Amino acid sequence: MNPRKIRAEHSTHERIYAAVRQIPRGRVATYGQIAVLAGLPRQPRLVGYALHALARGTTVPWHRVINARGMVSTRADGNPSLSQRFLLEREGVYFDTRGRVSLDRFGWKTSRRAVTKSSRKQENMHA
Repeated sequence: MNPRKIRAEHSTHERIYAAVRQIPRGRVATYGQIAVLAGLPRQPRLVGYALHALARGTTVPWHRVINARGMVSTRADGNPSLSQRFLLEREGVYFDTRGRVSLDRFGWKTSRRAVTKSSRKQENMHA
């Protein structure tokens, strides 16, 4: 594999992890929201790939990222992650009877300032 591609992929994943680390306890963000914060608009699937690549026992709060419908995304076996739901419930996030989280109630409201600050950090990293 091309070393440049490996570095670029590593850098992209690190930007995603930095955005995920900003999500407060008891709040959730969508894959799309994290993609925008990481400077990767319209690439929510890339966020999913990056989170899937995390090592077991990571300190990145991956469990706080859910899909745009307010649900825990299904795993490769077609089932939602029960550990993700458990971790969110432990932080006080409630699921309704359909397995959805209210994004109005528990969604992380990022400010333009947070997005700008995150973007500035990325620009400085690549300068």
